[in-house]
This record gives sequence, C-alpha cells and structure tokens, in this order.
Amino acid sequence: MKVRVMAFVEPVILRANGIALVPLSLDHEAGLRAAAADGELWKLRVTSVPEPEQTRAYIETALQMRTEGHRFAFAVTEEASGKVLGCTSYHDIIPSVKRVEIGWTWYAKSTQRTHVNTTCKLLMMGHAFDTLGCHVVGWRTDNYNFASQKAIERLGAKKDGVIRGHALRRDGTIRDTVMYSMRAGEWPEAKAQLLYLLAHHS
Repeated sequence: MKVRVMAFVEPVILRANGIALVPLSLDHEAGLRAAAADGELWKLRVTSVPEPEQTRAYIETALQMRTEGHRFAFAVTEEASGKVLGCTSYHDIIPSVKRVEIGWTWYAKSTQRTHVNTTCKLLMMGHAFDTLGCHVVGWRTDNYNFASQKAIERLGAKKDGVIRGHALRRDGTIRDTVMYSMRAGEWPEAKAQLLYLLAHHS
C-alpha cells in the first residue's frame, strides 16, 4: 500500500475581510483572464501576469509546480461572489528549514490600493508562521519594481540584499532581484501593524 506523503503546504482556503484565497485550479481560468485584463497588466515589464491567451498555461505551470512541491498558488477571490481578483503564491518552499516565500502576486487594477493586498498578506503570513510553523518568510522583487519594494517594506520585512543579473524579464532584459525576509520572532509586531492598517483603511 502506497503511503501518501503530506506536502508542506496542504490545500486550504484562507478567509478574512470578505476575501478568500482558494487553491488555484483550471476552473479559475476565465476569472483570472478577466482580472488580468483589468488594467492590461501583462504589459507591465516587471510583473509575471499572463497574457490572455497564456492564462491556461500559466495555471497549468502553477499546478505542475505544486505537484513538484515548490509552489502553491491561490486565486484571490471575493468571497461573496467568487469573483477572481488576482493571484498569489507560496513559492521556493523549503520544508527542511521551514521557509517559504510569498510572490507571483498580482491584482486587477481596480483592486489595487484597496484592503485586498493587506488582507492577503495577513492571511498568508499568518498561515505560514502560525500554522506551518515557518521560521522565515521571504519575498523577492524586480529592482525596478519600486511599488512592490515599498509594499514589502511596509509589511515589516527586512531587506537582505540584491542578487545581480538574476532573472529574465518578459521583454528579455536581465533583472537584478531584491530579496527580503521576516523571521518568526518579527511576526507578532508585523501582524499588529497589518491589523492596525486594516482597521484604519479608508
């Protein structure tokens, strides 16, 4: 009898503030395509948003990476309607040292600058530290994605450094990658700040 080995990140739905993070599936294809079209996000050179005709392949790649154990993607949805607002993932999952990174994150333009991103980060960081028992949660972003860098720093993450000549952008240029992390001991203060921001969001 074959014994199933549990993945470090098991399927789960995370909910708060009217937002539900649902394990990404092919059922989300139309919703994800519509979310990306809200602002034509694939035209941004510093993000990983799929072009419309690549949406299914994007999901299939995420599911393959989930099978391989190093990425777990969520559809960001509006809980009441099920509308897809974007996508986010745990990635570079290293069970042996209890480390995950949070990334592959993007939202429909109409969803940006709302409570959605703060809620998603609260859910994912809380699940990583409080449920999975992670020692470290990391982030990485393009050296020219200044909005992303500011958003990560607002979470309370510390800048670890820059990996030069690290990855290709969609336009074929080579990017430097800015690395951030947060340790488990820093999570309580970061959580308090996220809850404060959500309570005072206008």
